[in-house]
Amino acid sequence: MADKSSSNAYWKANIRIIQISLVIWFVCSFGMGIILRPMLKGINVGGADLGFWMAQNGSIYVFLVLIFGYAIVMNRLDRAHGVEE
Repeated sequence: MADKSSSNAYWKANIRIIQISLVIWFVCSFGMGIILRPMLKGINVGGADLGFWMAQNGSIYVFLVLIFGYAIVMNRLDRAHGVEE
């Protein structure tokens, strides 16, 4: 029975990591690039306003950081639950 509890805890933590990653991705790409763009108009980054920069470049950088961050966090979670490769 402890094995099933450990498995449930692993998947619950996995889903939580995915949810957090999706929220960060949504805020950085859709939120800052579209919804919050008028509010970010006065902040300049690389010659463009922050909303435009996040829509064009920043969201890609955030996505890459999320990919590497997810891999690191999942490796730690795998080791903690004894399911590493």
